[in-house]
Order: sequence, then C-alpha cells, then structure tokens
Amino acid sequence: MIGCCNELNAGYAADGYARVAGFSMVVVTYMVGGLSVINAAAGAYSDDLSMLVLSGGPNSHDAAARHLVHHTIGEEDLYQAARCFEPVVRKVFVIRGLREAPRMIDEALTISLQEKKPVYLEIACDLAAAKIPAPVARARPPVAPRSDPRSLAAAVKAALVLVEKSVNPVLVAGVKLRSGAAGPAFRALADALGCAAAVMPDAKGLFPESHPGFIGTYWGEISSPHCATIVESSDCRIFAGPIFNDYTTMGWTAGLERKASIFAGPRGVEVGGRSFSNVQLSDFLNQLASRAQKNDNSLLEYKRASSHSAPAASIRRGAKVPLSSGELRRQVQELLDADTHLVVETGGSWFDGQKMSLPEGAVYHVQMQYGSIGWAAGATLGVSLAAGPKKRVVALIGDGSFQVAAQEISTMIRFAMNPIIFLINNRGYTIEVEIHDGPYNKIKNWDYARLVEVFNAGEGRGLGLKAATGGELASAIGRARRHDGLVLIECVLDRDDCANELRRWGRRVAAANARRA
Repeated sequence: MIGCCNELNAGYAADGYARVAGFSMVVVTYMVGGLSVINAAAGAYSDDLSMLVLSGGPNSHDAAARHLVHHTIGEEDLYQAARCFEPVVRKVFVIRGLREAPRMIDEALTISLQEKKPVYLEIACDLAAAKIPAPVARARPPVAPRSDPRSLAAAVKAALVLVEKSVNPVLVAGVKLRSGAAGPAFRALADALGCAAAVMPDAKGLFPESHPGFIGTYWGEISSPHCATIVESSDCRIFAGPIFNDYTTMGWTAGLERKASIFAGPRGVEVGGRSFSNVQLSDFLNQLASRAQKNDNSLLEYKRASSHSAPAASIRRGAKVPLSSGELRRQVQELLDADTHLVVETGGSWFDGQKMSLPEGAVYHVQMQYGSIGWAAGATLGVSLAAGPKKRVVALIGDGSFQVAAQEISTMIRFAMNPIIFLINNRGYTIEVEIHDGPYNKIKNWDYARLVEVFNAGEGRGLGLKAATGGELASAIGRARRHDGLVLIECVLDRDDCANELRRWGRRVAAANARRA
C-alpha cells in the first residue's frame, strides 16, 4: 500500500501507474475523499485508463434511519458522492448489502479492465470487514471486443480503394492506439505501405521514432519540419486512433479534409465520409496491412524536402550563460535512453517534450485531452512504482503545476523512488500567458531545491539542486546520474523564455476560444 499526501495526488499516481501496469486502484474516504479524487478520475477517463476508485460509504442502516452523518453537506441524501461520479466513470457501484457484493465487485473489475475506463465502487463502512459468499461463477478474464466481420470487410474494401488510387498516402498515429492495443498493427501497416508516418502530439512514443518511415509530429502549423506539408498535401491520410480537439488541431486550424481521409477509431472507421461501425482498430489496421501495396511516394517527398534544409543546430551555450529553454532541452535529451520514462506536465513542457527524440524503448507520458495541471507530480510517482527501479523516470514540470501537488515528493522519498524531476522555474503559468495574460498567471516563488530537504527531514535520500546556467545544469545532471534516489533540479528560466511553437499555439487556441461562431 502506498499512502499519498492527499486524495487528488493519489488519483494522479493511480493514473500514472495504470499507464504502465494496465490497471490501478485508488482508495479514498467517503465523500470528502471521493470528491477530492474525482478530478483525477475524470482525467483517467479521458485517457482510457483502467482505474478502480474504491470509496468507503455510510453505514448501510443510516439512510433508512434518516440519520445525518459526518463527511456530508448536512442533508439526509447520503449517496451524493456516487451520483457525482456518474459522468466521469464508466459505471458506479454502491454495495449496501452482502448479497450483491460478489457480483458487483467482479463486474466493477471486469468493466474497468475490458472497457479501459475508471469505475467507482463504494462499500458501506459496516460491511467492509464482513465475509461474503464466493461468486456463483468464477470470474472470467475480460474478453477483447470483436469486430463485426461484414462491417470490417466493407471498411477494409473501401479503404483499399482509396489507398490504391492515391498518389502519396500518409499514416498518422493518434493516442487511441494505446487503449486499442493497436500499436503493433499500426507499425505493420507502416511497414507494408512504406509511406511517411507521423504521430499526433498526444501520441508521441506510440510509434517508434527509429522507424524508417517516421517523419515527426503532426500538429498543424507547429508540426515537425516538413511534416504538415507532407500530411496536408496527401491525397490519402490515414489517421489511426486520433482525438481531434482544440489543443491537438491548433484551435481547429489543422487541414483535415474528410473526403481524402480515413479516420480509424477504437470501434469504428470512416472512409471518405462513409462510416463503418463495430470495427475494432487493431483488426482494421492488420487487415489493411495484409492487403495494401507499397507506396513510398510521401516518404520520398519528405526526404527530398528534408535534404534541402539544414538540420536544426543543437547549440551549446557557454557554461556561465543564463540557462535557456533550448539548452535545458539539449541537456535533458542527452539523459534519455532506452530505460527512460519521460513524463511531461501540462503547459510549456508539452512543447519541450515534442522537440526531444525518444530512443527505442523509451516511454512517453502526457495528459493532453484533460490537461490538468498538477497531474505530472502524482503521475511521476505512479509511473515510477509501476516501471520499477531498473527504469528511470524523467519529469518536466512547471513551477505553477508543481505547487498543486508538491507534497508527493515526500511520498517518492519515503518509498525510495529515483525519478529525476526538472522543475522549470519561470515564476508563473507560461502556457496561460501565451493564451491570455493577466495577474493571475503570476505565482509566489518558492525555494524549490531546498524544499527537498524539508521532505527528507533528516532520513530521506532526496537531492535538491538548482541550476541557473548551462554549466550548473550539466553539473546537476551529472550528480543526478550518480545519485540513488529522487533528484529535483530547479531550472531557473526567464518568464518569457519558451518554445516558439507554444507562442503560435497559444494565439491559435486563444482565437478559437474567442470565436463568435
């Protein structure tokens, strides 16, 4: 059992754990704990994570007796927490008697695992220690959903017509590849077609960047060099598992013409505007891969475009020059290897993470659909637990986000975890500055590096360091590599030092937020 400092952080940790291990459980107190963890449950829902939220409940006799109990808002309705969870989990179960307990527990676990969504299970406090009958039938492991054969065949046939008549098809990986267990199928299709293959920003790491067809991230006008041109000029774009929201489409500005596109989702496919339901993503991609003919025109086009532009220089700044975001990215890039899990927090870290290359075997973690600041600190805890001590978690977390969940540094120290956290101190919410600035984007500065000693309290192995220059950062990373335990490196940056892509993205998202129609 891992005891966290508060319920929200525990939920974020369960989110991170589920990303690596495939399932997690977070246990909270009735109502006051449940409503605290509900934000993390919503985030887990958005990213298709199997998480069981297990909550205590009022005594099973209290409702009938019309008792007022503590941890409520003082009304006789004692089951408000369960109703609050209904919109953000796949299903709610409330155990008020022993007869239904075995079925409810099995069903809660099965639904969460099979549908890859959080489930809420509340158990009355007077029943928690009671023995219950064994289930009538032994619980069976979740069965993977199957495609409707006729719908699948029709979808593949329609897709092949579009692919075979196209001149320059391209592939784009979306985040739903993970929940659809369709990563290998996407790679098989990339191998079969031999065409250019990109990833959406929230799908980074789901397709190996070492693959010969990889061309970078497709993110509208802030895509990797030449990537947007190749994708948007294609006469057959195959999007596998995409989420198109205002963040991933640059405020709805990405070029996504439907009649020249195939959109393959977790349970359905659209080909040139025609829909096919009850089709599983991995089935569709595998069958398409088995029948598609090679067409590498888009990859050749990308290589020609790339050959005419000089590669971006990795500039080393003087050791005594103030630290910049570019130098920070360069040095963190050198730290990444096959045993790294890279966690990037909502905000400027998204754009820093996109600029880094993932070595084969490295894993990337981001929460882009829900985008809850504070997620990364708790997720770092969960990812570290699930990945194990032989892997090393590297996290990029902004100072504003860190202040939401800073207490979990103490939990990581308590359980002898060894992440390296780059705390980006630019004294505010930089991503919000680029969308809409105001005094609410400024925060009180902390002495982040020395905060680690507070959590050590003379008995932990956490190490807090501070870097204001490139030389200091290099020295800090050297110590972090050798240190057996958590390392937090406070990286001091100018408030306005951020990736150019963040500025352009912020303008587009702000315009989308303010649009009249």
